Amino acid sequence: MKIAPSILSCDFSRLADEIQTVESGGADWIHVDVMDGHFVPNITIGPIITAGARKATDLPLDVHLMIEQPDRYLEAFVDAGADWLTVHAEACTHLHRTVQRIRELGARAGVAINPATPLASLTDVVPYIDLLLVMSVNPGFGGQSYISASTAKVRDARTLLDEMGSTAELEVDGGVDAGNVGELQAAGASVVVAGSAVYGHVDGAAAGVRLIRDALGRKP
Repeated sequence: MKIAPSILSCDFSRLADEIQTVESGGADWIHVDVMDGHFVPNITIGPIITAGARKATDLPLDVHLMIEQPDRYLEAFVDAGADWLTVHAEACTHLHRTVQRIRELGARAGVAINPATPLASLTDVVPYIDLLLVMSVNPGFGGQSYISASTAKVRDARTLLDEMGSTAELEVDGGVDAGNVGELQAAGASVVVAGSAVYGHVDGAAAGVRLIRDALGRKP
């Protein structure tokens, strides 16, 4: 399983150092949460900070667009260094077209669904995606508690991907920590996003990554 620390919870005055710290702890990807204050009730970062993160690491940048009309910004985030670019099914009028455009720009395409969005809504787009992101909190803020029903949804998502012959990554984002990451792995997740559990760890972010890795039974 891949661990993708979210820089949403980091100290942005030390962005490069914060990224390098989790990299030294064994992070696999760097997760970038983009919020616009419209699709979700928070405003975070944009292409400029994404470009700064790109300069700080060679790890894949996993950019999660929690924004309205994401098509307007796809090229800007790919140009900023996004390797994986995920949009929300709820925010896209023409989801298939958006996924195609991400791939045309040279990034891998992901689709995220909120806790109340049924998996069945993604059936027609699954053959075209590289990543399916199951939100295990309602998006907008870091530090929220994991919604327990998400584990069953992850399990159902794994079944959906397998039945359709998809090799897409299955990612989980929201309230993930060392206490629940094992059950997510057992449910079939292949990537977990962790923000406050990493950057809020009392012994530092590298220790936060290692604690999650240890909970998976594998050390970097």
